[in-house]
Amino acid sequence: MSLDQPAAFVKHETVTRDAFLGGRLTVSQPRHGFRAGLDSVLLGAAVSPGRSNLLDMGCGVGTAAFVALTHAPAMQAVLVDQNLEMLMLAARNIADNSLDQRARVLALDICAKGSERQAAGLADNAFDVVIANPPFFADGSGTLAGDVGRAGSRHMGAAALDHWVKTAAGCAAAGGEIIFVYPAENLTSLLSAFEQRFGAITLLPLTPRPGGAASRVLLRAIKGSRAPLTLLASRSLHDVQERGFNPAFDAIFRGSAWLYW
Repeated sequence: MSLDQPAAFVKHETVTRDAFLGGRLTVSQPRHGFRAGLDSVLLGAAVSPGRSNLLDMGCGVGTAAFVALTHAPAMQAVLVDQNLEMLMLAARNIADNSLDQRARVLALDICAKGSERQAAGLADNAFDVVIANPPFFADGSGTLAGDVGRAGSRHMGAAALDHWVKTAAGCAAAGGEIIFVYPAENLTSLLSAFEQRFGAITLLPLTPRPGGAASRVLLRAIKGSRAPLTLLASRSLHDVQERGFNPAFDAIFRGSAWLYW
């Protein structure tokens, strides 16, 4: 849903402006490489109502955080990424969507030590919700993307993924929720990292069509909880013919509903 093609570049790539949530949100992002899409909207819409202080780890251009902020007018957010070009676009998107008083960006490697995070201004035990759409191919698998930005957004080994979950645990406040969206085929590593640190883990498998295998999964956990894992029934994004979204997801993508799970 490209709105225009301004003469701006990120590493010599044209930037597009794309509408989300039925036009309630407009996001500038690189035309090529990693681009925000359904996963980003689902992640932002998966935040429970009533949360007030959000951390978006590996935010990219900020779409997931902006979706959450759009749904929750009182929410504040910190957007963290190590890719400075993407972070500059996130900062532009904050201004373009009149979120200056509610969101800020922070340049930081998610895998940095706790002391380095704190020195950069990212406090421990400070957020009642932490979200992430982390890189998802294990090292040595998949096909490396042609540009560095996209490769960095798609490729990460199990050790680094574990560090992301560890960082989420450190930044979340007691009782805070941590939500990741991840490809279903790589769920084992993600679940292992969560089970070491959290309880009340809830898994929501998402399928392209009814009866199909899950292509992605939303995982939510609560810091400090000892409740057992809950595996929810899978939900399909599309109808059987994949000609359109199921009504519940269509409402989410149009911005008129949260993702209740």
